[in-house]
Amino acid sequence: MPSSTAPPSDGLTPSQVADFHRDGYLIIPDALPPSTVNALLAETNRLLDALDLSTHPLTRFRTGGEDGTDHVGDDYFLTSGDKIRFFLEDDAFDAEGRLTRPKHRAVNKIGHYLHVLSPPFAALLSSSSSSSSSATSADTVASRTSPAAIARDLGFADPRVLQSMAICKNPEIGGAVPPHQDSTFLYTDPPSAVGFWYALEDATLENGCLSFLPGSHRWAPVDKRMVRKTGGGIQMEANEGAKFPRGQGFGEGLKGEESSGEYVPGEVKAGSLVLIHGNLVHKSEKNTSQKGRIIYTFHVIEGGEGFKYDERNWLQPPAEGFTRLYD
Repeated sequence: MPSSTAPPSDGLTPSQVADFHRDGYLIIPDALPPSTVNALLAETNRLLDALDLSTHPLTRFRTGGEDGTDHVGDDYFLTSGDKIRFFLEDDAFDAEGRLTRPKHRAVNKIGHYLHVLSPPFAALLSSSSSSSSSATSADTVASRTSPAAIARDLGFADPRVLQSMAICKNPEIGGAVPPHQDSTFLYTDPPSAVGFWYALEDATLENGCLSFLPGSHRWAPVDKRMVRKTGGGIQMEANEGAKFPRGQGFGEGLKGEESSGEYVPGEVKAGSLVLIHGNLVHKSEKNTSQKGRIIYTFHVIEGGEGFKYDERNWLQPPAEGFTRLYD
């Protein structure tokens, strides 16, 4: 398993950076103190409390299935990049399309602009162990790690934050997510995405924790990407751009380095941060247990010179552009 040693500063140790580049993911326990975990859980529940299902289009979130073709793609989803919207769990409905769960147990995810429109989630981007947030409703949000410092340590020149989500894997119905690569959905040419995944509740085998294929980021190409269709909706298409990040150590010729091809479960405690390389193959199983799990995640892409994020991506930047982590 990648290094679990807490960093001595707001960023990563050289050992952690090496582990991330080797495995494609890194687990950092206790990245968030309990006060921050509680504040972000409270904000998630506040948002759920405010959800009015009487005016909601009842858009269900679908991950696309094994072939990626059955993915949510209505206007409510496609125009969510600068809003806070709610996407419901497929199994929260009966065969006639009636919702069978209370809203707090029916929502799959809340997204995709929490890092700007929700003060507690926004505060997480600028908080660290050495700097507290200003005296606002988010003043309890602090972190033992800094996303900006981590991005610097990973070599980002101009990291941009996008697609922030609170994901609720609810008891009994929390859907499985098939093996995938995040750069399929947030494609830059060349690929550059890294996911920041914070556990706000314990993620276990029983409630559908993440599982990773270690090292797959080095040999698994981004062969397809999710794009907007002309006339509306989304589809998967063959990726005609770069399929691997720049630099040595990436390429299909390395596929022989795959050791056993076995997924490694990533059970983590609340407060943990998991970093996920955009080319890494990972998945999660359905939650059939009585214990749910809520996580918060956002992604960072390289906005610097030589990296293209084009108009075909399903998620388009707001008028002010994707959020900069640092100047």
